[in-house]
Amino acid sequence: MIAVRNLTRGTTMAGRVAMADSFWQRLTGLLARPPLAEGDGLLICPCQAVHTWFMAYPIDVVFVDSTWRVQALVENLHPYHLSPMIRKAEMVLELPAGTIRRSATRVQDALQPGEAG
Repeated sequence: MIAVRNLTRGTTMAGRVAMADSFWQRLTGLLARPPLAEGDGLLICPCQAVHTWFMAYPIDVVFVDSTWRVQALVENLHPYHLSPMIRKAEMVLELPAGTIRRSATRVQDALQPGEAG
């Protein structure tokens, strides 16, 4: 578990982020999981696109490069949709819908991983 802060905006994206870095973890992602609570997230690595097939709730999606710079944002991605493929992304941070707005995150913001609190 890690925490992710937005250094550019001085906000916390999520305090409890699980990692999905194996084939099976990336394949299943948030499928069959309850909605993310505020402050929770899932970091999928490596990843350049996500889908929400068979999910029951919308999510916010943050595409991040290897330096933790935001490359693209998708707010409120509803169930049964595909995100765009972001070739510059190395990983994707999935968050509860509304997190991007609340944290004021923008493309090119610098994020920082750290210890979960």
